[in-house]
Amino acid sequence: MARKEEEAGFDLELGEFDAGLEKLEEIVERLDAGELNLEESLSTFEEGMKLIKALTKKLEEAEKRIDILKKGGDGQIKIEQFEGEG
Repeated sequence: MARKEEEAGFDLELGEFDAGLEKLEEIVERLDAGELNLEESLSTFEEGMKLIKALTKKLEEAEKRIDILKKGGDGQIKIEQFEGEG
């Protein structure tokens, strides 16, 4: 019983990231419960994989946008790219 947005994949806005994580947790709980039949399990797994892909994409986009503002000795603000782990 996938909704249209799930059938087409997930396109998350930045504010929807937390909601996406909650949805992923629900999916994992449903799969872990072991109460779904094979078809429901496959459909739920596919939904989870699409969501993981969308969440990963959003994280990668956010990482690219993170800038650290530093105020230099001359009073000018310098923008430096964020150097994340990994």
